[in-house]
Amino acid sequence: MLNLPLNSDIVYPLSGSLPQVRMSSGVEWALHCCVVLGQASEPVPATQLATLHGVSPSYLAKVLQALSRSGIVQSTQGAVGGYQLTSAPTELSVLDVVLAVDGDEPAFRCTEIRQRGPLAARPQDCGRPCAVARAMAAAEAAWRAALAATTIADIAADVETDTDGTAFPRLRTYLHTTTH
Repeated sequence: MLNLPLNSDIVYPLSGSLPQVRMSSGVEWALHCCVVLGQASEPVPATQLATLHGVSPSYLAKVLQALSRSGIVQSTQGAVGGYQLTSAPTELSVLDVVLAVDGDEPAFRCTEIRQRGPLAARPQDCGRPCAVARAMAAAEAAWRAALAATTIADIAADVETDTDGTAFPRLRTYLHTTTH
């Protein structure tokens, strides 16, 4: 489980969450859907997931397609069709979901600014990445490691703790009683 200390020099949002690297809203939606699918005993239709989360069905369908292409979920057709996880929530990392939805592009792209302007470094003096690029690469590696170390099961355990164990029984009732 990820346990990062809060930095007293940073003002955190009122929600109490840690600062984030910018990601698409699809990542949030995908993570919530994976937590739900980890609790479901049968496939869950995309429309039911969209209704449950109060999000756009057409955009959520694209997010679910990205998860399906990456092998995180599989879809089944028919009257009892829908989406289900392809592996146990303990086997699925947050990083897996982020990469499936937002791709594997680095957050920082070095443009070799040190080779521009009146004091430009010569290309032969730039054999290794600059200090800025190294710092950003280290930060991204730490961010990815933290996401890789957190599973969907870890998030579900936190949801259970945060709701005193009431969220998932209510969710299972909703999934069972809501028609496909």
